[in-house]
Amino acid sequence: MPTDTNIDRRTLLGGAVVATATSTIATATYAQTDASSLKGKSILITGCSSGFGFDGALHYARKGAKVIASMRNLPRPEADTLATLAKKEKLDITIIEIDVTSDDQVATGVAEAERLAGGALDVLINNAGVGYAGPIELQDMQATKLIFDTNVYGPHRMARAVLPSMRKAKKGLIFNISSQLGRVIAPSAGHYSPTKFALEAMSEAMAYELVPHNVEICIIQPGGYPTKVWVNRNELAKDLKDRLTAEQAAAYPALVSRMGAEDGTGRNTDPMDVPRAIADIIAMPAGTRPLRRAVHPGMKPQEAINKVSAEIQIAWLGNSPFGPWIKAVHD
Repeated sequence: MPTDTNIDRRTLLGGAVVATATSTIATATYAQTDASSLKGKSILITGCSSGFGFDGALHYARKGAKVIASMRNLPRPEADTLATLAKKEKLDITIIEIDVTSDDQVATGVAEAERLAGGALDVLINNAGVGYAGPIELQDMQATKLIFDTNVYGPHRMARAVLPSMRKAKKGLIFNISSQLGRVIAPSAGHYSPTKFALEAMSEAMAYELVPHNVEICIIQPGGYPTKVWVNRNELAKDLKDRLTAEQAAAYPALVSRMGAEDGTGRNTDPMDVPRAIADIIAMPAGTRPLRRAVHPGMKPQEAINKVSAEIQIAWLGNSPFGPWIKAVHD
């Protein structure tokens, strides 16, 4: 348990920062910081076949980072497309295979990423994830195991693989891509909210525990964006729907009728909001990065919960032996 009550966020995470500079960083908009260079940063990303992962790999590399983009089931057309774009623009992107549900692939993939980086990674972005639809009761164990294995155990596997080197280096940053639905709940999204709530809790616990090691955790909470996650969600939901009995389907007729029918085409938001937000946070000095960042141009209902949660954590544990860690994260 921590005993040094004089530890503060900036001495723990990257040294002293001038107060005026900190204020400027904290209030800067994405547009103001988007030009910040990521040169010299090594970034490993999961789930790069589409969406935030694919777009992010290109974005961070364009800003000068060495990007290791991972995805499942290589070879695949999406990897060829990403490689072609990287070659055309002379970007430092290497594509490797990682299925986050595989212990062996995670261990092998992270070892290769660290070899490419020449040591500990600067940044891990846990982006891979899946979604389902339908009532909780109708989520069979096949669906339940897959979504928890991908959305919760996957980021845990990845963090366990990268952290020994990060701790040794006394620096590092891990992003876990959560969701608005990691703080608020919509019916008929299967175990999506349960897995994202679990990811939020795991991430915050890690953030506290890693303070002495100068490793930071940042939770990204996107709203709805028109990415391929909806296509994949539909496929999984249709498969689950086919496995339902007539009795099960009759119990929730309105909700079952929608399973596999929501493709996300009604959303016109820009998925690049998420990579831009992540790049903005990477460019911040260590010790000034937020624990959570809500990302969406529309409603962000989770922000009120984030604020109250931080206040309660400090009120509950701020004066305990864990207080320096809690205050370091929420400062």
